[in-house]
Amino acid sequence: MSISDLGMIAVIGGTGSEGSGFALRWAQAGLDVVIGSRMAEKGERVAAELSERLDGASIRGTDNFSAAEQADVVVLSVPYESQEVNLAGIAEALPGKLLVTVVAPLLGEKKGRYAPAAGGSAALEVQAQLGDEMRIVAAFQNVGAHHLADFDHVFDCDVLVCGNRKADREVAVVLAEAAGMRGIHSGALQNAAIAEGLTAMLISINAIYKTRSAGIRVTGLTQ
Repeated sequence: MSISDLGMIAVIGGTGSEGSGFALRWAQAGLDVVIGSRMAEKGERVAAELSERLDGASIRGTDNFSAAEQADVVVLSVPYESQEVNLAGIAEALPGKLLVTVVAPLLGEKKGRYAPAAGGSAALEVQAQLGDEMRIVAAFQNVGAHHLADFDHVFDCDVLVCGNRKADREVAVVLAEAAGMRGIHSGALQNAAIAEGLTAMLISINAIYKTRSAGIRVTGLTQ
């Protein structure tokens, strides 16, 4: 699979630092990207600002539902506490599409503590809310937003990709590569709870060692 096979990518929560950073990198790599916001005007404004940074590419902006409706792949990049309401707002636009969730349940002002989700993981709660037929992959929880908008930054980390279908995980692997990272098939969606928990640990490591670059690297792979 290559980026040309992915179609349009919608980033729900695309006006935040994480969502907008991924949108920038994916558009720079040649993907067709639309960002969503609660208000279409904000989505349009932020998209115009992001497009000014791109050479020959552009990002469109609109409201969350319209972004999800247009896209082939929908990326959910919102705080855990607003996951349920954001999903409810776009649910009718999702059947037949792949949803990639970036959400991790965290506690505290600096988000340095893991808050185990009542449903087993944030990703499993997405599955429960949208139904068993919805195709869902969890990825990118362990990637900090700080360097995403810096095209000169080289990421020294892997992206753990969890999902029940290999073909769906492969989409997130290609998205990781387009953003300058290595995607790693990491098993079923249930395993996303582990990746979500690692997010709080990495935030704490960054704070303790006064860095912004702590990440996950999987060793011993030959391909």
